[in-house]
Amino acid sequence: MPFDFKKEYKEFYMPKGKPEIVTVPKMNYIAVRGRGNPNEEDGEYKRSIELLYGIAYTIKMSKKGDHKIEGYFDYVVPPLEGFWWQDDVDGIDYNHKENFQWISVIRLPDFVTKADFNWAIEDATRKKKMDFSKVEFLEIEEGLCVQCMHSGAYDDEPATVAAMDKFIADNGYENDISDTRRHHEIYLSDARKVAPDKLKTVIRHPIRKKQ
Repeated sequence: MPFDFKKEYKEFYMPKGKPEIVTVPKMNYIAVRGRGNPNEEDGEYKRSIELLYGIAYTIKMSKKGDHKIEGYFDYVVPPLEGFWWQDDVDGIDYNHKENFQWISVIRLPDFVTKADFNWAIEDATRKKKMDFSKVEFLEIEEGLCVQCMHSGAYDDEPATVAAMDKFIADNGYENDISDTRRHHEIYLSDARKVAPDKLKTVIRHPIRKKQ
């Protein structure tokens, strides 16, 4: 069976429906940065996802080509994730999605080196006749965080965030969202195929001990 990150690392991908504290180690990602309303048809966000999956599947299917990645094992492509923020806004203003800035990411297996990643960019560019110049290799170590499984529509996330905020306050922590530590979402459902009230999304916020 292919290695499935969601099943092997349940502590990072399958939290319960109540807030919990977790320490997230360094991970490598395929990443694309952008801004704007993610719901916009043919918008920048949807194009970024196409770029991410183009590279993700080029790396996954390298096993069938001439480029052999040292340490490769078969795996399920990890879920789409996103780091989100808005300038001069404390938290997220869901009424002004046009002001979103984001980094869309898909986790890379640890065996993928920067050289392998660069090969994938070149190979996908040649085969798919697309511009992958916006795609980058990104290393992120989130560290101490609070997370919770959000069930339902994205626009209903504030209720889950409020529960997370209360949980950390009750336990002696505070949010540590900054220019380098962001609101983080992991999408376990395909919004094109799943009804809004059935969506499963991990919400994760960086925290620190209260001073």
